[in-house]
Amino acid sequence: MIPPRHLWDNLPAQRPDHSMPSKPSSHRTTATALHPRNRHQGRYDLNALTRVCPPLKPHIIRAADGSTTLDFTDPQAVRLLNRALLQQQYRIAEWDIPEGYLCPPVPGRADYIHALADLLGESHGGNIPTGEGLTGLDIGTGANLIYPLLGRVEYQWRFVGVDIDPVALDNAARILAANPGLASGIELRQQPAPSSVLCGILGAEERVDFTLCNPPFHPSHAVANSGSQRKWRNLGKVRAAATTHRNFGGQANELVCDGGEAGFLQRMIEDSALIAGQVFWFTTLVSKAANLPALQQQLTALSVRDLRIIPMAQGHKHSRLLAWTFLDKKQRRAWRRARWGTFPRD
Repeated sequence: MIPPRHLWDNLPAQRPDHSMPSKPSSHRTTATALHPRNRHQGRYDLNALTRVCPPLKPHIIRAADGSTTLDFTDPQAVRLLNRALLQQQYRIAEWDIPEGYLCPPVPGRADYIHALADLLGESHGGNIPTGEGLTGLDIGTGANLIYPLLGRVEYQWRFVGVDIDPVALDNAARILAANPGLASGIELRQQPAPSSVLCGILGAEERVDFTLCNPPFHPSHAVANSGSQRKWRNLGKVRAAATTHRNFGGQANELVCDGGEAGFLQRMIEDSALIAGQVFWFTTLVSKAANLPALQQQLTALSVRDLRIIPMAQGHKHSRLLAWTFLDKKQRRAWRRARWGTFPRD
């Protein structure tokens, strides 16, 4: 069996020893592989995945070298792979998304969760804080609800998942109804002001320990379609390159926004300054390295107290986690004492 070589995902598979170290690994200056605590190391075990999700079996195909792989050009195959991975590795039952909605790469999303856990651990005397004392705000949680599901299983954090799309939120609610053991720790809210990123979500007295965000990447539908065509060509599907079909799906609001990724994150940073004291760490993915200098300059002008750029990579795909806080050391210490349980020495 060969690892799947495609643009949707990396190389997940056998579940490793998942004992969590008491101290997080240090942030890597370079990243070429999945996080050490990521469950999806190595290759897919397609036989094991089809046992937990039999509908996946018809989508297994023979590769050119005679080995077996998955037909990653088929959106249904991609969706069923996610369902199988979530059930096999995280015991998440009955996961599904509406046709045409974004189907996230589970290993990459898990990497974000683990990198965030390390960041929280560095802020907490080297000990990753777990449990329901911590709450995360997932901006654009989507129909797939992937970050709250993974974060709830891995670290038992609570979550507020926010989206502008009522259809996405309805599907997220169905996922929670099918997984009652996770539902008690995940709340769903609709963003009342679609032009805002962070404003209007939290009450005046609410506090969240971190935000997560995977921002829309493209500035226009034309650019999004061009990217899809390029991926089809790289997958060897020349005829399909003439279409806008996406094997990973994605609604307009999931892929496109005014100004693309840079514009969205600029608005997120502006909004973060308005709720500066209500969030310990603001974090977001940044897919394009070229966007970082302007974002760093904007954050510096707002006098953030700490700014981090954490490299992440899954196979050939490179990204980074941008994190910032407006809290000074004294405020962070008081926050941890109040919300994060046992208080280690600085």
